[in-house]
Amino acid sequence: MATNRSRRLRKKLCVDEFQELGFELTFEFREGLSEAELDAFVESFLRDAIEANGLGYVGGEDYGFVCLGRRGSVSEEQRAQVETWLKARSELKDSSISPLLDVWYPENPVSAV
Repeated sequence: MATNRSRRLRKKLCVDEFQELGFELTFEFREGLSEAELDAFVESFLRDAIEANGLGYVGGEDYGFVCLGRRGSVSEEQRAQVETWLKARSELKDSSISPLLDVWYPENPVSAV
């Protein structure tokens, strides 16, 4: 595909100045966690870490992708808020969060625009 694209096409393809950023995360739960505790954690995670920051989450109980709840990019501040929330949770043995990456084309580098 041509790299000299119109503004309208760049917006439609979510590239260049319209690139949208998000991040991946993984959870490792501590052993002995009951199903009720796991359910409570997931509900709290979605309510307090994701929806409270205007984010959306796609994934399961141990792996997922976080993006903005509307068109646009997750900020580094929002990413840090989720990371801080996860580190404070006793239900987790470990968690990891990727750097910001392109939501639509993960293999593309993050542009400075």
